[in-house]
Amino acid sequence: MAKQTKKQKALAGTVDREKLYGVDEAIALAKKNATAKFDETIEVALNLGVDPRHADQMVRGVVTLPKGTGKTVRVGVFAKGAKADEAREAGADVVGAEDLLEIVQGGKIEFDRCIATPDMMGLVGRLGKVLGPKGLMPNPKLGTVTMNVAEAVKAAKGGQVEYRVEKAGIIHSGIGKASFPAEDLRANFDALVDAVVKAKPSGAKGKYLRKAAVSSSMGPGVKIDVAEVSAA
Repeated sequence: MAKQTKKQKALAGTVDREKLYGVDEAIALAKKNATAKFDETIEVALNLGVDPRHADQMVRGVVTLPKGTGKTVRVGVFAKGAKADEAREAGADVVGAEDLLEIVQGGKIEFDRCIATPDMMGLVGRLGKVLGPKGLMPNPKLGTVTMNVAEAVKAAKGGQVEYRVEKAGIIHSGIGKASFPAEDLRANFDALVDAVVKAKPSGAKGKYLRKAAVSSSMGPGVKIDVAEVSAA
């Protein structure tokens, strides 16, 4: 484990590792501990009672954060003709078909979200090895394989985030920037938790939402009382 700096030790000292904080108190503490020279992201970690190795326990989806993410999201769209024009008008950063395939195959990925029209999926499927590991593969369940490209582009640009449970049963997601008002971060936190709870898979047994914590990019984690979250 990397040795803590004086600053990290000082910040860690502001958080009681044994205490379970209320959501508002935890968010306020995470904001206070965001002392880096850049606007840190406020991140949430949710520990779920699932084993994602089983298909019926996979938790994945998208949620629109009501107060936005504070991040500039670059959107790439695989489309042709009128649909390509629609994507550009909606604000997509990169639009193309075979030409975009060649750019991506060459290792140049200039987007954070990828959308495709259904007729393009034969083409996009050839990029599975490139886009898959980066979590960029368009997926109908996530609304990123669609004929309504304008709506999908606007959603990706306007605060929509994708969440996916990792091997250890944990979901990590940003809910905004440290510069956001605390009430905006709380609104985004509630939207994320609500979406994850509603996405509870049929195969999940026992307690579903086990642990929760919030932190800034460089700050220590603040444990949240999940009883308060579950009650809400």
